[in-house]
Amino acid sequence: MTEEINNAIEVLAAGGLILYPTDTIWGIGCDATNEQAVQKVYDLKQREDSKALICLVANDGMLERYISKVPDLAYDIMDLSTKPTTIIYDEPKGIAKNLVAQDNTLAVRVASDKFCQYLINKFKKPLVSTSANISGEPTPQNFGQISQPIFKGVDYIVNLQQDNQNGSPSAIIKLSTDGKVKVIRK
Repeated sequence: MTEEINNAIEVLAAGGLILYPTDTIWGIGCDATNEQAVQKVYDLKQREDSKALICLVANDGMLERYISKVPDLAYDIMDLSTKPTTIIYDEPKGIAKNLVAQDNTLAVRVASDKFCQYLINKFKKPLVSTSANISGEPTPQNFGQISQPIFKGVDYIVNLQQDNQNGSPSAIIKLSTDGKVKVIRK
């Protein structure tokens, strides 16, 4: 696993894209603080940058570095969730501008997968995590369903967990600093 982490970090640090297993589905990833890298993800997915992408962090401390005020309820949601849950927060900071939604929000998930945690911790920055498909095409449920344009469009494919089956996307909850809670995806 160490070699895969080092290879992925080398590509991420150079502004490249990786294809990697997450705690949900296979994802396309890049340095979430690098605008050019984020733009490469939008280009590969053939997606407008007005449709925000999810960002993965390694732990609560990293979450707090990139979100101005993490509501207390967020910690309860993360602790009580039975599946990976992405939370949309107000007022992100230190993130690539083209990763922040037009309403100044950012979708963030604290990774529960060990590989993702190690990778993000060692990289010391959040990663973009978006489904490994062209926008509008079905989300691949496993490595074998990922299309050739995605394989060809990334700079590195992590050679781990390629046999895992039936990944599913995370739940998504919008949590505003004014206390409003909205479930976007169960």
